[in-house]
Amino acid sequence: MSRGSRDKLQSKAMLSLKLPRLVTVQQLPKVFHEDSILYGYRSPQSSALSCILSLFQMTNETVNIWTHFIPTWYFLWKMLSMLCSNNSWHDPFMWPLFVFMLSCCIYPFASTCAHTFSVMSTQARHICFFFDYGALSLYSLGSAIAYSAYVFPDRWVNSLFHQWFVTYAVLNTILCTGMACYSRLGFPLLHYNQLLIDRFPEVSQPRISKVLRTSAFGYPYLFDTIPLFYRLFLCSGDDCAHNATLTWHLGHTILAFLTAFLFATHLPERLAPGRFDYVGHSHQLFHVCGILGTYMQLEVLIMDMNLRRVWLENNVASPSLSSAFGAWSLGLAFSLLLIGGFSWALYWKPQPEKEKRRM
Repeated sequence: MSRGSRDKLQSKAMLSLKLPRLVTVQQLPKVFHEDSILYGYRSPQSSALSCILSLFQMTNETVNIWTHFIPTWYFLWKMLSMLCSNNSWHDPFMWPLFVFMLSCCIYPFASTCAHTFSVMSTQARHICFFFDYGALSLYSLGSAIAYSAYVFPDRWVNSLFHQWFVTYAVLNTILCTGMACYSRLGFPLLHYNQLLIDRFPEVSQPRISKVLRTSAFGYPYLFDTIPLFYRLFLCSGDDCAHNATLTWHLGHTILAFLTAFLFATHLPERLAPGRFDYVGHSHQLFHVCGILGTYMQLEVLIMDMNLRRVWLENNVASPSLSSAFGAWSLGLAFSLLLIGGFSWALYWKPQPEKEKRRM
């Protein structure tokens, strides 16, 4: 092949990799609409390659993607660094922390993939966010496992609530994954006509869908932080585990409530539709606050673990694989089953009555 031919082929390849064309909200099916976002949308029938190429152009999803993709690698580096130091993997006291750190790696990566590939089709959009919701529920479960090991005030340690805390957290994971998936799809197996795009709960009943989804994210957080709230605001005396971590715990709590506020209110774009489409809309701020909150949560858990280690090892049984990785794996298994069921429902079509009679 001559040099000129090779240059032409390279030029054609470069042209074929041009950045995807963006569209406005009026050019999209309603299921792809974002509240008060008017411009910067990608085509709802993008290829996987187009989705990846869109990471390198400014769309209304670009900041969402990168604010979770980069932290994924930081949390992964942090976890691997701790795993490789001083044989930490063989220390049962560290296992709840590693479960939490694994959750911190998975949920921003799942969010990255969801926001990247959600414009391949209507079905792909729902499935991508099913996995995103499942990952968030597992992150909440990882938090509960770590809180059970390191955060409970001294006077609550070994109480009945402490003994059943992780079990309830596993049940919350199952409940909240199902609730979040239902907020997008409803129960199509019972009402198959709702599979029509304009009948999705997210489109036909957006307020109810939003309440369900916010509850699915907020409820497990509130449950997980019961021992922390008690320690921060109600507990007094020597058996409250008051130490240098309380300021960090308070900062993380403030960020968590700010994250929920941004997710629920769609501010500031609701005040000026079209002005914050590319940079500064609520979902981007929600991502930033969420990641900062996760970073603070991880650092303060490490501090609490180190400051309270001697007392906890003397008063609490060492964590077991079943109480840490076993509980998290159970939550993962049930979440995948729910995601699989809701995903299958997107493609399920009932047989007409005539065909049933012929069979």
